[in-house]
Amino acid sequence: MSHKRVLIIGGGAIGLAIGWRLARAGCSVALFDRGRVGCSASWASAGMLSPLSEAQFEEEDLLHLGLKAMEVYPDFVGELEAETGCCVGYRRDGVLLVGITQDDLEYLKFRYRYQRELGLPVTYLSGAEARSKEPHLSAQVSAAVWCPGDHQVDNRRLVMALKRGVEAAGGEIFEDAAVDELLIDGMRVIGVRVGEKVHKGDTVVLASGCWSRLMPGLPDSAKPPVRPVRGQVARLGTTREFALNTIVWYSRVATSTVAYLVPKGDGTLVLGATSEEMGFDEDVTAGGMFELLRAAWEVVPGIYDLRVVESMAGLRPGSRDDAPILGKTPVEGLIMATGHYRKGILLTPLTALTIAEVILEGRTPEIIRPFGIDRFGL
Repeated sequence: MSHKRVLIIGGGAIGLAIGWRLARAGCSVALFDRGRVGCSASWASAGMLSPLSEAQFEEEDLLHLGLKAMEVYPDFVGELEAETGCCVGYRRDGVLLVGITQDDLEYLKFRYRYQRELGLPVTYLSGAEARSKEPHLSAQVSAAVWCPGDHQVDNRRLVMALKRGVEAAGGEIFEDAAVDELLIDGMRVIGVRVGEKVHKGDTVVLASGCWSRLMPGLPDSAKPPVRPVRGQVARLGTTREFALNTIVWYSRVATSTVAYLVPKGDGTLVLGATSEEMGFDEDVTAGGMFELLRAAWEVVPGIYDLRVVESMAGLRPGSRDDAPILGKTPVEGLIMATGHYRKGILLTPLTALTIAEVILEGRTPEIIRPFGIDRFGL
């Protein structure tokens, strides 16, 4: 059992999962969030666990990280649900990447060839074969790539379960408690200041997403190059006659719009998400909703009559290379866990496991070595 005092800045899925792991290991954990835990980018997520669908060119290290995260997800879910009594809505739905126009299909084939070169278990389907898996697909869908290894989780249930897990393991959670200063003596972290109160700690984990770079007291050599990327999402209410069997993903080449439809166990359908470089603006816009709804309607026309339950925007933390920033920094005792961009929910359990290993055992696991802050040459 460890007796370290660990302070975590940021209460999204990443910060909460790290806090849960460390508290269970015997650490004294205090977690600080500028608002309500889990209610920022993690709340606005669709909860997709889709390393196969999202495999991008020249991002093999990131793909391997995502595939490893998928390996550990079932055990992570089992432990969390057993300890908290909460169901987090883990589902093995699979993802259908679909195309309509000739440009869509060329892009789809290009992506499929790359996925197969990487040895990923995906299958190319005709439009008819795709509709046999998802009958609500439009007749215009002429081909698809089936990614059965991609799953999903209910991101909102997940963060609430993690909050309960942290508290049950003895960790403290401070909400509406923005950290006003990171305290460093020489090049060693010694704690944080919240208002007039100083909290001492052996280790500080910076997991505050797109706000991480703005932490007062952070030296230039340890400032992660992260930025906010706005993602607008909508939740639609499904009916008995209309419920999707799988996650549907459409990359609309003509407008560079990516729309995905993710069915949830509570009867809602999450429709997301834009990727907009708009600074810290969290407004939901008519244009953003229009592009998402148009693309989604083209592939699943049955959404036309569904009720809009909710619309919101979240700020994803995108790094300079859109990959996470994990592990030790030039400041002794300061650990990074930020920059997860579109993969925060997917990488939550693996980030928690590896960061806990860095803190408890002092070594950096091989899987996260490519993602250190040193790669930016700050």
